[in-house]
Amino acid sequence: MTDRPRLAVIGAGPAGLAAALAAAAQGVRVTLVDAGAEAGGQFYRQPAADLGARHPQALHHQWRTWERLRDGLAAHVAAGRVSHLTDHHVWCVEGASGAFAVHALRGPEQEEPVTVRADAVLLATGGYEKVLPFPGWTLPGVVTAGGAQAMLKSGLVLPGRTAVVAGTGPLLMPVAVALAAAGAKVAALVESADPRAFVRHARVLAAHPDKLAEGARYAAGLARHRVPVHVRHTVVEAHGTGRLEAVTVAALSADGRVETGSERRVPCDSLAVGHGMLPHTDLAETLGCRLDGLGVAVDDEQRTDVPGVWAAGETTGIGGAALSLAEGRIAGLSVAARLDSRTPAPSSYARAAKTRAGLREFFAVVDSVCAPPARWAERIGDDTLVCRCEDVPASAVREAVDELGAADVRTVKLLTRAGMGWCQGRMCAPAVAGLAGCPPAPSRRPFARPVPLGVLAREPGESP
Repeated sequence: MTDRPRLAVIGAGPAGLAAALAAAAQGVRVTLVDAGAEAGGQFYRQPAADLGARHPQALHHQWRTWERLRDGLAAHVAAGRVSHLTDHHVWCVEGASGAFAVHALRGPEQEEPVTVRADAVLLATGGYEKVLPFPGWTLPGVVTAGGAQAMLKSGLVLPGRTAVVAGTGPLLMPVAVALAAAGAKVAALVESADPRAFVRHARVLAAHPDKLAEGARYAAGLARHRVPVHVRHTVVEAHGTGRLEAVTVAALSADGRVETGSERRVPCDSLAVGHGMLPHTDLAETLGCRLDGLGVAVDDEQRTDVPGVWAAGETTGIGGAALSLAEGRIAGLSVAARLDSRTPAPSSYARAAKTRAGLREFFAVVDSVCAPPARWAERIGDDTLVCRCEDVPASAVREAVDELGAADVRTVKLLTRAGMGWCQGRMCAPAVAGLAGCPPAPSRRPFARPVPLGVLAREPGESP
């Protein structure tokens, strides 16, 4: 088995698992590298074993799919076709076609260097949440919508006893229903988009009855738990002394302005807020992969423009678990065909390719309807922090543009330090770009995460 081609899959979420299983089934020796203690990624995040959760499936709506992936991975690992490296935090990938080195930090302290060498690399690094600032968003008790979901899935804890779920996008409904089912009082679900806009896309929606049924189940869950739903509304401010105590919610006009007199205060001790997702592209950028908009550009086989590098899932564009599974399967089959100089039967691609095409069209509609509200930047006061790592207020960003002549995000960063902190702009970059009136730009970071100088100074070891 040691002479078989080697593939390094980075990320063990839906896309990475589907790719690893598809490639291994075709005879490719796969190393699956993931930062998590268990496979599954954010979507299939599991409670810690010590918590003794009796019914973890209650926190997921695609549990059978997860069981197939989990069992398939276990079988390939047992047969020696897949090596699953957990708690490996990849910070850089370098090399060219046929000779790649995946550099990672192993362990909870992320200080032990490891290098995995492979003939090909598949990037399945997922996405992260986009949060736009507003007055009070830094108060304790304000978390991202995905953060609230992660707390519930992995820790079986609630972010608070009385919650408001706000922002825009398809994540809000499942988060609100999950919090309510777990015992929280969900005082409001606040969605800035107008659902009536979906009517214009009836043809696309009708082609996905499963997605419509899923939405209907969540809507029924909201009704069952008596969660008030406010569409074309937004949270304009969070209030509290020391921690969150309430939020002000207001209606939005068609052009995105707050309707005068519509403001009302909603008492709560937690706010789960999110404005969609963004692809993780750090590793792809270090390899020189071309981006298409915000995601990694790929062809019909999920190949990037860098020979030997494939990408699948949210890193190529946000589209949910089902799309990630389809892209991952296509990528895994493509890797096997390219490395072994054989072509899978057309039927191997056909079903996944059809699923991919349909879901890409569906989520393009979702993105157009659930865009962040227009004029959101106008509601940010000068004293509102935009970059939390470096304590940069909105006034500094505005001054950099209006008085110092900054015309792009990089110049704003140099003048204000916005984006120079621990997260390297992952949290604040969309807000800085929006405030500055500049398009978001690739960061081109040399490393995907902070790396101790001692690690850079010594030769890393190798994992099997």
